[in-house]
Amino acid sequence: MFDSFIQYEFLQNAAITGILIGLVAPLLGVFIVVRRLSLIADALSHITLTGIAASLLLEKRVSAINDWNPVYMGMVFSVVGAVMIERLRKVYKHYEELAIPIILSGGIGLGVILISLADGFNTDLFSYLFGSVTAVSRSNMWTVLIITSIVMLIVLLFYKELFILSFDEEHASISGVSGRWVHLLFILMVALVIASSMQVVGILLVSALMTLPVASALRLSTSFKQTIGLSVLFGETSVLIGLFSAYHLSVPPGGTIVMTAILILILTMIYKKVSTQFSIKGEAV
Repeated sequence: MFDSFIQYEFLQNAAITGILIGLVAPLLGVFIVVRRLSLIADALSHITLTGIAASLLLEKRVSAINDWNPVYMGMVFSVVGAVMIERLRKVYKHYEELAIPIILSGGIGLGVILISLADGFNTDLFSYLFGSVTAVSRSNMWTVLIITSIVMLIVLLFYKELFILSFDEEHASISGVSGRWVHLLFILMVALVIASSMQVVGILLVSALMTLPVASALRLSTSFKQTIGLSVLFGETSVLIGLFSAYHLSVPPGGTIVMTAILILILTMIYKKVSTQFSIKGEAV
């Protein structure tokens, strides 16, 4: 693959984009998991699918927009979905978790209708669902690079606020942290990362890349920062091995990336169990 990487631009695009996604998706995933909002990635990914379907439908009906990149429409829908989730959280103050399944259901329903109107599944839509090594263009790569840079900058600037909100929203409010705006900013970042990740991982599998590396990291880490570091490490490992496997097996990379992340999770669970047993035996001796 390394010779092909030098020779083919699409492999360079896929690899660089994958590395960026492997960094930023697990990074945000740590905050998502800690705040018990894991399903938000699924909700926004389905809203993104609706945006992609809407874009493909418009391409069929309006010839003037054939050059549009469906990714950008997906981003718009994802951001709108994120804002709607935040609005619904305020409507259902005592049942905030209801906002996620409402948007998730709406996204699936509208997506099915738009996909049907766009004459069902085609090769383009299939690649968005499960990822494609060849579908990542140079413009997609630059888009992911810009989004990654923005997300990294925001996380660095608002790390303290994000950390406090993740563990204790009441304390954050007392400390003067504007939880409303920080949370909105955070959910918008998640929306953009999900929409930009679909070319490599796929819309239906991108949420796994935001949660599985974190699940593995939580089995080994002893601090929040260590969880972030291990999550990124496992995320990058999953992406690189997944892309390499997808290229040689000629299968969508989303599946190989997720299965690699599952394998890492299983290995960390086995390691944790074995190390715990040895510790117990050592103490007994």
